[in-house]
Amino acid sequence: MTLADATPPRPPEPRGRPRAEAAHVAFDAHHPPERVLLDDCVHCGFCLTTCPTYVLWGEEMDTPRGRILLMDLGEKGELGLSPETVRHWDSCLGCMACVTSCPSGVRYDRLIEATRQQVERRFERPASERATRDALFALLRAPRRLTALGAPRVASRAAGLQRRVRASRLHGLLPGRLRHAEALAPTLTVRSVAARVPRRTEPAGATRLKVALLLGCVQRAFFADVNATTAAVLAAYGCEVLAPRDQGCCGALEVHAGREASALARARRLIAALEASGADRIAVNSAGCGSTIKEYGHLLADDPEWAPRAAAVAAKARDVSEILAELGPPPGALQPLPMRLAYHDACHLAHAQGVREEPRAALREIPGVELVEIPESAVCCGSAGVYNLVEPEPAAQLGLRKAANVRAVEPDALAAANPGCLIQIGAHLRAGGGRVVPTFHPVELLAASLAGEEALDVLARRRRLLASAGAAAARA
Repeated sequence: MTLADATPPRPPEPRGRPRAEAAHVAFDAHHPPERVLLDDCVHCGFCLTTCPTYVLWGEEMDTPRGRILLMDLGEKGELGLSPETVRHWDSCLGCMACVTSCPSGVRYDRLIEATRQQVERRFERPASERATRDALFALLRAPRRLTALGAPRVASRAAGLQRRVRASRLHGLLPGRLRHAEALAPTLTVRSVAARVPRRTEPAGATRLKVALLLGCVQRAFFADVNATTAAVLAAYGCEVLAPRDQGCCGALEVHAGREASALARARRLIAALEASGADRIAVNSAGCGSTIKEYGHLLADDPEWAPRAAAVAAKARDVSEILAELGPPPGALQPLPMRLAYHDACHLAHAQGVREEPRAALREIPGVELVEIPESAVCCGSAGVYNLVEPEPAAQLGLRKAANVRAVEPDALAAANPGCLIQIGAHLRAGGGRVVPTFHPVELLAASLAGEEALDVLARRRRLLASAGAAAARA
């Protein structure tokens, strides 16, 4: 299956079985969905038009209010876990668009994460799915493993092997999920996987803030150059930038998937590494990581030792665009970078963190940038943590829909502040064929402007990089 050949939208088939104790009572006593949060939902339906699965399937139980109804019955003890019920919760992307659109302020984000913890403890997935998920999390939370995976891709692309493999019959023999994952894989270069952030980056001029930079997992492995660029941009704005080497995974992917114990263990280790830096702010350039770190105080509220430390770290966490907005224009002038730029709101930045204007404001500071909005901007691109790997068919439909909406505004380039979104949208833009639309993290464009690069050169370099990958995707 290629990205462009995804099957028509339909709700996936249920699978798995409840553990004995969950057959009649869905939730145990450890952090079930909170009654006070469940009662906030008045089932008005304002969430429907921004819910990606309702947009795809039009099924009531695959909407936030439908899923909340199932949680409500489970919390009351009137519903046990079943493959069908779990399927409705599994099919949720966790994009939090419903949180933004809800007039009653329902914290659906906390409800779905609490529900998924219950499912992971009390529902037995098929052995093949458990193995797939275990392998994914073992890989995605380990930057060194991901980097080791990326290096051969750089070499194979340079040698033309990637294109030949995709065009061969061997590619068609791969399992469907593996073919899909391979099609999603970003176009890597030596710089994108080998760039490194110094332990300390001196500010340009007087120090305005001391900032610790979160390096991330997927970000560190596949977008190492974006990390290095983030440090350089923050330094240009007057920040002393620290990059603690002992930091690991923040636990975001596992939090979103309901893997509570391992997620909290990673959170504790990261808290210890970041608080030791003594930084004024913690800069995050990955939306999913930022939304989780800002919730550390809530996630570790039950732990007397770690709760205050978690809350302190959460209070310092900022998306990089928030720090730039706090500091104001850089001491050095931004040079013109004329281009028509589409901006994509990453769900865990816009909906989970409420950060919308800051990245737009930073990009508008660049002379010559014409910022254009994308139709259906509130609808998720389909990345959603590991969603596009465990639920490839609906994710592909959403990716193609997002790519079509990007192309509709005829941009020169697209900017997005999350690695998952850049991977997902970039892959579906390539799969759709037509004119290449380069994708950038906002800090890359700020860095180009600070350096006085020509817009045509910036776009041309990225288009050349993507053109071969697009041609290979079209032939596969």
